[in-house]
Amino acid sequence: MKRFLSIGVVIVLGMLMLSSSCDKTNDNPYIPNVRINITIDPNSTQFLELNIVGGWLYLDETSMATAIPYPSRGIIVYRFSQTEFRAFERQPPNEPNLCCDNSLCTRLIVDEHYPFVKDTCNDNLYQMIDGSLFEGAGNYPLIQYNALFDGGLLHIFN
Repeated sequence: MKRFLSIGVVIVLGMLMLSSSCDKTNDNPYIPNVRINITIDPNSTQFLELNIVGGWLYLDETSMATAIPYPSRGIIVYRFSQTEFRAFERQPPNEPNLCCDNSLCTRLIVDEHYPFVKDTCNDNLYQMIDGSLFEGAGNYPLIQYNALFDGGLLHIFN
């Protein structure tokens, strides 16, 4: 009986560790939590940039049929491998409102900085592989969302 109890405790602890490691929580006090639940087809012509490994694009009000909820400033989606994607919040993680002007605030960009993400307000560079700060000053990495690819559809959520 004692053996079954200890095996049960190990199984329950393992399940708790797995579930907590999959939960991408926002521990950044600068950025409020926002509920993200988006599904796209990365192999469609609408998201052509994601058809190849290393491809990336912005998901925002111009690329989505449904709006990305406020206060999000959009999402950067990066195809890490054939079967893996990364999804990051475009709101700068360190002092996100520093360069706001008349309700227009800065967004993180990739563009010519690929394979990095740049905060044009303070010149911080972040790695697209894991969102960590590569160059600059700050205490927080990029806010990363879960990105689950089932072979056909990409689900981005938190």
